Amino acid sequence: MTGCKRIALVTGANKGIGLEIARQLAYSGSYVIIGARDPGRAEAAVNDLASQGLTAKSLRIDLNDQASIQAAAEIIRAEHGKLDILVNNAGIVDAEDGPPSAASPDAARRVMDTNFIGTLAVTQAMLPLLRQSAAARIINLSSSLGSLALNGDPTSPYYSARLIGYNASKAALNMLTVQLAEELRDTPIVVNSVSPGYVKTDLTGHNGFMTAEEGAALPVKYALLGEDAVSGRFVEPNGETPW
Repeated sequence: MTGCKRIALVTGANKGIGLEIARQLAYSGSYVIIGARDPGRAEAAVNDLASQGLTAKSLRIDLNDQASIQAAAEIIRAEHGKLDILVNNAGIVDAEDGPPSAASPDAARRVMDTNFIGTLAVTQAMLPLLRQSAAARIINLSSSLGSLALNGDPTSPYYSARLIGYNASKAALNMLTVQLAEELRDTPIVVNSVSPGYVKTDLTGHNGFMTAEEGAALPVKYALLGEDAVSGRFVEPNGETPW
């Protein structure tokens, strides 16, 4: 059915940046799989793309449910035999997160479990499929808030954004990028952390400077990198982000 098309999985793709990444990848000619916890919302996203003549399908993937992750990997293996693009977009914030002195430890745990541990679980489950691709790409949706350098720089606009759970989860995600890129150095799999910018979505309370469409552009660019792709980078719209 999908022939030689790139097969792309985008987690948390039922809305926001994830949906726009899925849309732009579909426009590029990729066959897009929308991963989401809620099957109804995922199917609504598939219908949204279908209304524009774009083909996609949905799979239930809950980053806190290992069985759902393994089931999704098995379906992709059975239907496509490979995965060319993995966009680890799904993530959460928590109202009880905050500065280290006041954040709820349970909130920090919830954020870390989803944003880092859940992403690690998805990546591990999909790696055998990514290894079947001639040129696989893994995009970890990070944030400038995950930069230790920027968090420690009083002149940075991110200096006062003290959300210990969220910021730490993105710093941990960056560590996944660094270590996985090195582990896969002698393979065709390229791994990068991409900070899309401050985007108006539900996650940010619709604050921000960019639309979801604009925020999706850089992750999609890195998902579609050619043979000269560089691995193990942390980038944002203005260029490299310090670790």
